[in-house]
Amino acid sequence: MAESSRWFSLLLVPEHDHHELDARSLRGLAHPLRVRILGSLRTDGPSTATRLAELFGQRSGTTSWHLRQLAEHGFVEQDPERGNRRERWWRAARRETELRPEKFGGDPELGPVLSSLLHEVAAVHHRRTAEYVSALNEWPREWCAASELSDWVLSLSPRELARFTAEARQLVKRYSRDPESGDEQVLVQLQAFPRGGAAE
Repeated sequence: MAESSRWFSLLLVPEHDHHELDARSLRGLAHPLRVRILGSLRTDGPSTATRLAELFGQRSGTTSWHLRQLAEHGFVEQDPERGNRRERWWRAARRETELRPEKFGGDPELGPVLSSLLHEVAAVHHRRTAEYVSALNEWPREWCAASELSDWVLSLSPRELARFTAEARQLVKRYSRDPESGDEQVLVQLQAFPRGGAAE
């Protein structure tokens, strides 16, 4: 969207094109297959339950049910420009999902739901990184030289970390353009969180 399956939205799209999770929609999305289906529809474009079933090794009845659940919560919608009575096509309703974990982390009912969603998002990030590393020899040298897989440990206060992530969002925004530009889609992952245990 470039890479559009952002779970922590960088708010790079118009307001009408992003969805901020509330308690209801958090519950509606917090399933590993739903996260993957929504990510696929955003990254790869519209699809059918049958095609998604093949992609994820599921039965089409399973993907169809999850698509209806995603639609009920406003994440996907039918694509009126494709399909017919026998074949229903689905597309992402919005390009970004905004998650504010601080809204749900202290809630005894929603805390486990939030944790489930974030674990799947982390798993998606891991799978994408592993796919890149596995295919590294297939990329031209210029792409390998331009890519980055690094981490740094910084000593920051919460205020400094908030400023750091805000500046990173602005940098990504500066380079964002229409996915239809014809350029290669580049996946950018920013992971910035406290290294130790939970602070008192």
